[in-house]
Amino acid sequence: MIQTGFFIGVKNYIEETGLGDIHQKVLAGERLSLADGLKLYQSSDILAVGWLANLVRERINGNNAYFIYNQHINYSNICTNLCKFCAFGRPKDDDLAYEMSIAEVKDKVRQRLAEPIVEIHMVGGIHPDLPFSYYIELLRGIKEVRPEVHIQAFTCVEIAHLAGLCGKPVGKTLEILREAGLDSLPGGGAEVFSNRIRERTCGDKLPGKEWLAVAQTAHRHGFRTNATMLYGHIETFEERLEHLDALRLAQDETGGFLAFIPLAFHPKNTELAMLSSTTGIDDLKNIAVARLMLDNFAHIKAYWVMIGPKLAQIALSFGADDLDGTVKEEVITHMAGAETAQAIGSETLIKLIAEAGRVPVERTTLYDVIEVHDSAARVAS
Repeated sequence: MIQTGFFIGVKNYIEETGLGDIHQKVLAGERLSLADGLKLYQSSDILAVGWLANLVRERINGNNAYFIYNQHINYSNICTNLCKFCAFGRPKDDDLAYEMSIAEVKDKVRQRLAEPIVEIHMVGGIHPDLPFSYYIELLRGIKEVRPEVHIQAFTCVEIAHLAGLCGKPVGKTLEILREAGLDSLPGGGAEVFSNRIRERTCGDKLPGKEWLAVAQTAHRHGFRTNATMLYGHIETFEERLEHLDALRLAQDETGGFLAFIPLAFHPKNTELAMLSSTTGIDDLKNIAVARLMLDNFAHIKAYWVMIGPKLAQIALSFGADDLDGTVKEEVITHMAGAETAQAIGSETLIKLIAEAGRVPVERTTLYDVIEVHDSAARVAS
């Protein structure tokens, strides 16, 4: 009786927020429209939006919250795109420009051989001079040092660039990269698909439609990929929703996206430094709306590097089911002024998840379970 009364009370509360129609769709498992998404973004009741997102989160992933023991490597920040929202990319003659040799990358991997790293996440800029052979040697070098590791490398923007260097179609280029050691693709470079946004902030970057085409080509060739959206700069709610809808439709067709990661814009040291950072409410709302709109995505990440561990922990009740991982050395966001740590221990991730009332599940890149950790013991400690 108490439980029944509780759910009646929640239903009445959701009705009072004006989200009752969306609540009914969520309960019925119906796809939300762009108009529904706009209503969620415009709602001032973050708890109601979070409640709805949590219904979907628990329907798909139960009480599990995932993390991975991974290492980030950024092989070069030399880039020809020089997007206005990016503090990482540099022209090659810039004092802060760098590129790592194959030996240096291998050494970074070698330094952490004692740790149980299962994934190396590697991205860089669109380098004007590095030959295609460099990227092949890069993959082979990592596998030489750590043969069992899963390499998640090269955004769709980088893959299009590599196809140009290789002189072959994207699909064939991916096959060559797979033979060298590539296992999956990260989700970066998606930014916001809107032509208006790309013209104003990243005019030289691969267009949104082409980003999607590369991702779907990867899916058709057996690769799993992630997807992102960079929010909190000059985009509108409508443009965010168009981005989410494009991802949803692409997933309907090829089904290869593993997870969606909303990325909070950090303005420091960018050409958009006059803008404010995102707020906690916007961060939580983007995670929640993504969970509600992307009904065909299995996982939504709360990337602690971008929003901080504390807010990421709360996000586990606002639609997110994954905190990403240990990371080890994050450069891109920190060059834009992120104040989070560059790495976080697996024990800390387990504790964050357990304190949030979730079950910590250590995973592989492809979400195979490595270990389900004891939540009660972690909270008690």
